Amino acid sequence: MVLAVLAIWYLAVVPMNVQDVLTRAERAGEPVSPPTAVERRDMGAWALVMRNPGLLGESWSLDRPRLPAPHQVAGELYRSTIDEEINGRRGIVRSGSLSNRSLVYHGGITLGATFLGFVIGTALGIALAVGIVHSRVMDMSIMPWAIVSQTIPIVALAPMIIVVLYSIGIQGLIPKAVISAYLSFFPVVVGMVKGLRSPDAMQLDLMRTYNADPMTVLTKLRLPASVPYLFASLKIAIAASLVGAIVGELPVQKGGLGARMLAGSYYGQTSQVWAALIMAAALAALLVWLTGWLERRTLRAMGGQP
Repeated sequence: MVLAVLAIWYLAVVPMNVQDVLTRAERAGEPVSPPTAVERRDMGAWALVMRNPGLLGESWSLDRPRLPAPHQVAGELYRSTIDEEINGRRGIVRSGSLSNRSLVYHGGITLGATFLGFVIGTALGIALAVGIVHSRVMDMSIMPWAIVSQTIPIVALAPMIIVVLYSIGIQGLIPKAVISAYLSFFPVVVGMVKGLRSPDAMQLDLMRTYNADPMTVLTKLRLPASVPYLFASLKIAIAASLVGAIVGELPVQKGGLGARMLAGSYYGQTSQVWAALIMAAALAALLVWLTGWLERRTLRAMGGQP
C-alpha cells in the first residue's frame, strides 16, 4: 500500500509541476510546445506532459515545486529535525536548546497546546455527559447545543476566540488550548453519554435493590461500564485536539506546526509545508497509539479483556 501511494505521488508530481518545468526549459533555450507561456496556460497539464516528454526531468527536483516529490519531503524532514539540531547554529548540540527552525521545536509547541486542550475538553465532556445522563433538562438543552457547536467552521471561529481572549489579556498557550478543547470535547460527550447509558435495566434494578444512591450507581456501575466507550472517544478527541492546536497557531504565527505551514506557504516552500504536515500526522498517530496503550492497561487493571 505504501509503495502504491509513493508511486501515485511520484506520478502526480509531473502534471502538477509541468508548467514551471516548461517555463524553466523555455528560459534555458530548449524547444517547448507550445512555445509561449500564454498558450501553455490554456492547456491541460497532461496535454503538456504528452507534448513535452523529453523536458520533464526537473519535475522531481524543482526548488519551489507546486507538489514536492517524496524524496524532497523526506530531505526537508531530515534537515528540519536531525540535521538542524545536530549541525545547525541554533541546534541543541551547539546551543544547548532546540532550534526555533526545527520541526522538533515547533512540534513541542503544538503538543503543549494539544495536551492542555485535550485535558480541558475531556474534563468538560465527561462533566457534561454525567449531567446529561442524570438530568433530562440538560439532555434536552445542552446536547442540541453541543451538536450545533460542531457545525461552526473552526477556521472561522479560531481567529474570533484569539481576538476575544487577547482583548481581556489572555494570550499564548491558553487561546490555542481553548480551540483544541472546543474540538475535542464533543466526541467525549457523545461517547460518555453512550457509555453511561450502557448498563441494562437488570443491572440498574439490582442497584436499586441494594438501595444505592445516584452517586454510588455512577461510580460503581455507570463509570466502569463507560470506560471502553470513553477510550474510543479519547482516540478521536486527541487527534481533534491536535488539529485544533494547529488551526489555533495559524492566526498567531508564534511557533508551532501551524505557523510553520503558514510560513512555508507564504514563501512558496511547499516542501516545508509537506514536512510539517507529515510531522503532524506522525504526532497524531503517536498520540492515538498512546491512548490505545493506556486503554489496554486500564482494561487489564479492571479485569477486562486487554
